[in-house]
Amino acid sequence: MPVWTLHGNGRTVEPGEVVAPGERLNWPATIAIGAQHVIAMFGATFLVPVITGFPVPTTLLFSGIGTLLFLIITRNKLPSYLGSSFAFIAPVTAATASQGMGSALAGIAAVGVLLAAVGFIVQFAGLGWIDKLMPPVVAGAIVALIGFNLAPVAWSNFQQQPLTATITLVAVILFSVLFRGFLGRISIFLGVIVGYIAALLFGEVDFTAVGEAAWVGFPEFHIADFASPGTWSVIAMFLPVVLVLIAENVGHVRGVATMTDASVNQHTGRALIADGAATTLAGFFGGSGTTTYGENIGVMAATRVYSTAAYWVAGVVAILLAMSPKVGAIFNSIPAGVLGGVTTALYGLIGIIGIKIWVDNRVDFSRPVNQYTGAVALVIAIAGFTMQWGDFQLGAIVIGAAAALLIYHLGNAVARWRKTGADDGGPIPAVGPLGGDPQ
Repeated sequence: MPVWTLHGNGRTVEPGEVVAPGERLNWPATIAIGAQHVIAMFGATFLVPVITGFPVPTTLLFSGIGTLLFLIITRNKLPSYLGSSFAFIAPVTAATASQGMGSALAGIAAVGVLLAAVGFIVQFAGLGWIDKLMPPVVAGAIVALIGFNLAPVAWSNFQQQPLTATITLVAVILFSVLFRGFLGRISIFLGVIVGYIAALLFGEVDFTAVGEAAWVGFPEFHIADFASPGTWSVIAMFLPVVLVLIAENVGHVRGVATMTDASVNQHTGRALIADGAATTLAGFFGGSGTTTYGENIGVMAATRVYSTAAYWVAGVVAILLAMSPKVGAIFNSIPAGVLGGVTTALYGLIGIIGIKIWVDNRVDFSRPVNQYTGAVALVIAIAGFTMQWGDFQLGAIVIGAAAALLIYHLGNAVARWRKTGADDGGPIPAVGPLGGDPQ
């Protein structure tokens, strides 16, 4: 069992101080903060299985186990909750529809293995190679296209119960705009509650399965299927998600390091290994792929408590919740209108996160290579491009991600060749479609 140093008097955090990962408040306060982390992650974590059709209790179980595994692998020095990653929704939805849940789980497991492999490389070689492979213009494009690719799914649910969907969407927006701090960070969860109440009033909720479900029982497990002929094309569809998980984990580590101690950055490789291991475990047995959670970063920033003890509490609570089939049945009773309203906001926000990467890193869109890297990738995603050879199919996410990488790297290679290959030894002037030097 990990040992934590008691911070101060164990009850309060003095102004200007933080409770470091290796410290804790007294146990009542630590348990209360751990419960707050569960609430923060809950609204987002349960949505992924509800949207994709995966069992909610199974996802909660592997979310809790994954969190504890993360703490063990990072040697209890990096506070993080591993909740369901929204980046998996698009490939899981497509894979489940075409090949079934087993193949989708194989895709999740494959992403986990690859992420762990990247973590081992980062642990020994650092992050520089990732920055070269996936500069901000490429990273932003890939994150954005995963969100925008899901737009038709949101509309499909929205139009089934448009009034309920509208109420849900408005509630999500109002909670996020009107409230600051913790309430603002769980705006999606609160919006779902408002939408669910509206659906109850409109008679749109079916409680049949809730009444039949037991209070206590083991989650439903499914096994990843690597043997089906179409599984390998499914795995190809999932691989771009690795780039999103890398960005999320690296951002999480840097955020914690900024608030606590710069030495935390040295655990980046372990964080990637841990998330990869948790995602692999979830994928093999029926859970959703995991990632570090911004909602929980918000709780830490608000409370100034970065103690890993609170995350041990949160992980254990998630596992206990997973042992109630009735909890899963309640979440599965959420009607299409509520899902349509919340996913309209949610999928758009995933896209905006990608655009924010461009803004934060001041990507220069006067360069044609940057223009086309983003433009082509987003159109491929929104239109839903596909390519198929027999049983092997590539979906819009993998095509868009590949396009972003190829356009950026080949475009820059050609630009360098043109600059050095001009007759006079100098660069060849050119103007891009939106103006500016192509270099």
